[in-house]
Amino acid sequence: MTNSNKLKIFNDPIYGFIRIPSALIFNLIEDPYFQRLRRISQMGLSYLVYPGAHHTRFHHALGSMHLMQQAIQVLRFKRVAISKEEEEGLLIAILLHDIGHGPFSHAMENSIVEGISHEHISLLFMEELNRRFNGSLTLAIEIFQGECPKKFLNQLVSSQLDMDRLDYLKRDSFYTGVAEGNINAERLITMLNVVNNELVVEEKGIYSIEKFLMARRFMYWQVYLHKTGLVAEQLLIRILKRARQLVVKGLLLDCSEPLLFFMENKIGKPHFNTATLDKFAQLDDTDILAAIKNWQYHDDFVLAKLCEMIIHRKLLTIKMKSKPIAISRFEEEFKAFKNLHGLSNEETGFFVFKGEVTNRAYNLEKQNINILGKDGKLKDAAKASDHLNLKTLSKKVTKYYICYPKESV
Repeated sequence: MTNSNKLKIFNDPIYGFIRIPSALIFNLIEDPYFQRLRRISQMGLSYLVYPGAHHTRFHHALGSMHLMQQAIQVLRFKRVAISKEEEEGLLIAILLHDIGHGPFSHAMENSIVEGISHEHISLLFMEELNRRFNGSLTLAIEIFQGECPKKFLNQLVSSQLDMDRLDYLKRDSFYTGVAEGNINAERLITMLNVVNNELVVEEKGIYSIEKFLMARRFMYWQVYLHKTGLVAEQLLIRILKRARQLVVKGLLLDCSEPLLFFMENKIGKPHFNTATLDKFAQLDDTDILAAIKNWQYHDDFVLAKLCEMIIHRKLLTIKMKSKPIAISRFEEEFKAFKNLHGLSNEETGFFVFKGEVTNRAYNLEKQNINILGKDGKLKDAAKASDHLNLKTLSKKVTKYYICYPKESV
């Protein structure tokens, strides 16, 4: 790979100038695998709720890398040993942590491919890039997989207080205009330290942790699990499911060649070779949007109607409850739409369905956020807090929903 010195900084609306620290990282950013993230939305179809939410995975990856640079600087100032090799490994791991996301992010994980998480695809991309870059990503991959002996290096990339979460909360809050999600990431990073090779937060940062966890809770219910965004994502999943059914039946669908490949083939972990990875890398949001625009005129009622709902934002009605949806209520809506359009049970199920969503801002059972007291003792953040009962944020909250068409459909 040839080194390039053309670009040293990006101008980011959240942090200002973001510095690119090395030729290797610059070349990784220039790679087509990474450039594809410019065409992958960070928040899927959330712009149907929050018009400003058009930022991309590319934005988020660079922002996360910037915060990682700050974290490394803070920890080194506190005499935590981080070598140059470990620094580059950390920066590459966080830069590439979301490279495996498909079009419209999470909606595609069970639609384009089957039983494969975006984390697994990210790992496949990193391994392929490692071959191209002569093994220079080996340490980054070890950190990404959580296998580095220095546990705090893994935690900076993936934990309940990692650079990924700090960036997406602040960034998504900015682009949606939801002020409750705006955290002070810089303050939190300043409070980081390392004890026994594990990441901790100094005691004076407890209130920043409380704010961070509350912001996470608000953002999930107000933004990530907003009922309109939820129903739009469900429609998108069902569009691709219906499209695949039609392709299997031998019907022609007008779409891009990479998308058609994933419609025609059931791709699971055993089939995800380098050729498949390259096909996946050719997919982005434009493939899906172009297909939906074409399919709204298809002869199939189900596919055409679902696409039309997304294009014109004439979405299904969605009702969310704290208790499971009554079977009688579901059957009433199901039968009404089925009889209105003379559909089969399977076809009606694309328009009338129910489900549930859960939210837990803090998981007491997984990689706790530990607070370092002035006496040198460690205490879980939920127990250290004297202002808010953070234990309530550790409880899983479940909401149930039912979706059905408006009367005019």
